[in-house]
Amino acid sequence: MVSERLIPVADSPAPVPASQAVVTRFAPSPTGYLHIGGARTALFNWLYARGRGGKFLLRIEDTDRERSTPEATAAILSGLRWLGLDWDGEAVSQFANRDRHAAVAREMLRRGSAYKCFATQEEIASFRAAEEAAGRYPLFVSPWRDADPATHPDAPYAIRMKAPQRGETVIEDAVQGRVVVRNETLDDMIVLRSDGTPVYMLAVVVDDHDMGVTHVIRGDDHLNNAARQQMVYAAMGWPVPVWAHIPLIHGPDGKKLSKRHGATAVGDYQAQGWPASGLRNYLTRLGWAHGDAEFFKTSQAIEWFDLAGIGRAPARLDLRKLESLCGQHMAVMEDAALLHELDGYLAAAGRPPLAGTPRDRLSRALPAVKGRAKTFPELLEKAFFALAERPLAPDPAAAATLDPEARALLASLVPQLQNADWTKPALEAILSAAAAAAGIGFGKLASPLRAALAGRTVSPGVHDMMLVLGREETIARLGDAAA
Repeated sequence: MVSERLIPVADSPAPVPASQAVVTRFAPSPTGYLHIGGARTALFNWLYARGRGGKFLLRIEDTDRERSTPEATAAILSGLRWLGLDWDGEAVSQFANRDRHAAVAREMLRRGSAYKCFATQEEIASFRAAEEAAGRYPLFVSPWRDADPATHPDAPYAIRMKAPQRGETVIEDAVQGRVVVRNETLDDMIVLRSDGTPVYMLAVVVDDHDMGVTHVIRGDDHLNNAARQQMVYAAMGWPVPVWAHIPLIHGPDGKKLSKRHGATAVGDYQAQGWPASGLRNYLTRLGWAHGDAEFFKTSQAIEWFDLAGIGRAPARLDLRKLESLCGQHMAVMEDAALLHELDGYLAAAGRPPLAGTPRDRLSRALPAVKGRAKTFPELLEKAFFALAERPLAPDPAAAATLDPEARALLASLVPQLQNADWTKPALEAILSAAAAAAGIGFGKLASPLRAALAGRTVSPGVHDMMLVLGREETIARLGDAAA
């Protein structure tokens, strides 16, 4: 972790006025899936903007034309939508603004804050090799920095920034604190290549300025870029945004998060059946704190979230805590919302959709099972009785409870249920009376009832199952088990 920070110097550009409306952005590169770390960065930006009545913008940094794909862009947008992170306006393509980026580079050249560099790749490589051989840091010093324009050859050239060569550059980071960079370690970075294409470091600053971004909230792997990007702000006389570089997410072992730690793509979490609200709660809490609050709704997160609550240490992924939070969110979700998100899970997992009778039964079963599940696969497992089709095939443990005496008892219930009021109190009275008449405790009756209705020894309460299944299906399953 960087232990120093950058602060404004005399010739540094002014910061964004505190009174200006908050504008944040998320700027992923469409070269792969939406990583869980990127999702948290987007979430922090979204929460900060939404909590202050500001704007949350989306920019697709697609300047790497060889690796950027429409499929990756679509996956990123899908992942953000699934997490419930809406953005203001249309997503912006960085590549589409390349002419604007190049124009800014030429403007800096005109102002004298940049220069034409005619050095070839071979000359640069030779210079760096000589510096390394001499035991010096291979910071390229272009011979064209202060060259007389009259000596310029008729040859292709790159445009380089004139980096400050003495003193230090200082940035006040809202998370990392004061970071100081010695200017002698900054090179004259290229802003426009000899083929006329702008570099990423320039494009980011120009886009952030043009989009009105006031707060740059991003991973601390970009912290070192801030000093170099600030040169562009200074050269153009633009206000510098508030920097907030957040620590990365590590695995449970404290090492950089990778596939060996499990799912790293947001799409994988959806396909595995984690509820979006639970993951959103967990990611908000991952590296940020509001007192001792662990479980909270998104409306509370929007109200509470601030940059001061972000820690400086890398956060560690804890799947057990994620499970706990997801279970709490599933328990309090509205049934309609839960069913809607279940549909999304089935599609993401490549499973067939639920329709017709199974879907209707599941909808009725949700109040009885949603408080006992942490993921959608668990929810479907808990609601197995509602989704199963006759004839049920009891598992070995359930089948063992269906001895002749139990079968006879189930058969005796059928005529009593045919004209009963199909309410929980009425069903409880009938079953309790049947157990008493047989001289057994209710548990002795409940076991074969579970086997008949669910085919398992563990299930929701028998009264709840009967209400979900309805009279006709309940009687039919009892008849099957008693046969």
